[in-house]
Amino acid sequence: MSRISTFIALPAAFASMAFATQDKYALEAPNGLGFAEIRGYEDWQDVAVSQVEDGLKVIVANPTMINAYKAGVPGNGKPFPEGSKIVKIEWSQTKNAASPYFVMVPDRLKSVSFIEKSSKRFPDTNGWGYAQFTYNPAAKAFTPVGSGKSFGKSECHACHIAVQAKDYIFTAYPLR
Repeated sequence: MSRISTFIALPAAFASMAFATQDKYALEAPNGLGFAEIRGYEDWQDVAVSQVEDGLKVIVANPTMINAYKAGVPGNGKPFPEGSKIVKIEWSQTKNAASPYFVMVPDRLKSVSFIEKSSKRFPDTNGWGYAQFTYNPAAKAFTPVGSGKSFGKSECHACHIAVQAKDYIFTAYPLR
């Protein structure tokens, strides 16, 4: 290969490396809870949607947790079963310009957060493990939130204590 060919080929190779997609399923939160544990969440059933001041969220759950919700958990006084998983996907919001009426829709992905019930793995947080990942659209990559193994306890579970009577889950399963 000539020097000119190498000079032209190297920038193209570096450019393709810069735009390589991140394997989010290799990422883990500081407490070891990782995206691999919620593989397929994009197709899970919705639990509820919510709006915050600067965004929209959809909360989805795996079949174990959906079945528990349908059976009346936590309103029936029973806890969610081991293996329950719930995911919160958050976007910024924008007005749907094509709609003939006012409606806000998801815009840019902001974060993906999830909780998993595993009493053996997470005894210090009443059996729930927490993970949160922010999304950087420019880099097309997720970054774990928090530091240290106490992340789930100090930054997540401390808030979830407020809903202890609901087995530490804020989101209810509304009538459909």
